[in-house]
Amino acid sequence: MCKAACEQRGLFGLLFDIDGVLVRGRTPIPAAKECFQSLLERNGSFRVPVVFVTNAGNSLRQTKAEQLSELLEVEVSPEQVVMSHSPLRVFSQFHDLCVLVSGQGPVVEVAHKCPLPAAQIANVFSVGFKNVVTVEMLREAFPLLDVVDHHRRPKDTIPPSKELPPIDAVVLFGEPISFGHGMFLVCLESIYQKITGRELSYEALIGKPSVVTYNYAELLVRQQAERLGWTQPVQRLYAIGDNPMADIYGANLYNRYLKAAHRAQAQTDSGGLVTGDCDDAKGSGRVMVGASSPHNLPESCSSILVCTGVYSRENQDQGEQRIFHGHRDFRFDPSLTQPSFIVQDVKDAVELVFKQEGWAKE
Repeated sequence: MCKAACEQRGLFGLLFDIDGVLVRGRTPIPAAKECFQSLLERNGSFRVPVVFVTNAGNSLRQTKAEQLSELLEVEVSPEQVVMSHSPLRVFSQFHDLCVLVSGQGPVVEVAHKCPLPAAQIANVFSVGFKNVVTVEMLREAFPLLDVVDHHRRPKDTIPPSKELPPIDAVVLFGEPISFGHGMFLVCLESIYQKITGRELSYEALIGKPSVVTYNYAELLVRQQAERLGWTQPVQRLYAIGDNPMADIYGANLYNRYLKAAHRAQAQTDSGGLVTGDCDDAKGSGRVMVGASSPHNLPESCSSILVCTGVYSRENQDQGEQRIFHGHRDFRFDPSLTQPSFIVQDVKDAVELVFKQEGWAKE
């Protein structure tokens, strides 16, 4: 019954930011619980594809899904959660390499395939790297790296260095303890250029506002739609967030990417020459890993800004935003901070989407 009804109405998916939209710390925002009841069938399953997209990276998807299930009183699966590191699952070309991982929280568990009985279950909770070296392992192997740290430097004779395999790639899951992630990258880039004389080059940047992150979220939306029995591709995405520089910028950047992909496909189908690309998306990665065929991509991604978190109608005028605190490789475009819609809270956001799509609130 859901399949037939859905195909008569709009086929859409929802992307939810978490902090400032659904919760504040460990406390649910009152409107969140109420609005999620309208997204559920009578049996407790979701009526439409729903994905939670967060820039947090210090936990497993399973842990975040369990937290959301408890706070929102709905059943959230790990397949509905995109952590900052989740898109690394599609970078399979690096999974067999020896990678140095840095960050806080269970970085080894996040990086590895978890030692669970069923491989298909294990893949849900990890990003798939098989040969991992942590900063702690590096410190133990080369104690003189911390010689300026009085607490860690050797007190007596210097022990011989332990053998470590050659490191093929570096993965930054999150910031070290003493830095925010953005500040850490600025320092890393500056030091690298000072020592080598070259600019540090990234294979990919993930986390909002990266297009790679939205490509991965779209993949999860598509998989959910298939499980719901939808035979037609999802036509529209709605990204709900509270931060103009992350949630809104990212959703609008992805919308621009979608438009460019469809234009390029239309030119190819008509035998014309493809003349352009989405330059803004290039900072997200050298290759749009995990992207769908343009024929299956959504038509658009609309951004909905709520006023329960970072953004406040009274205190912020995004039209005057001129200082960009994003990463070096993202070109700042002030127009991308302008949302498609502004509403008070997530309940209003969901009601707006239902109205746009012709869905009844149940």
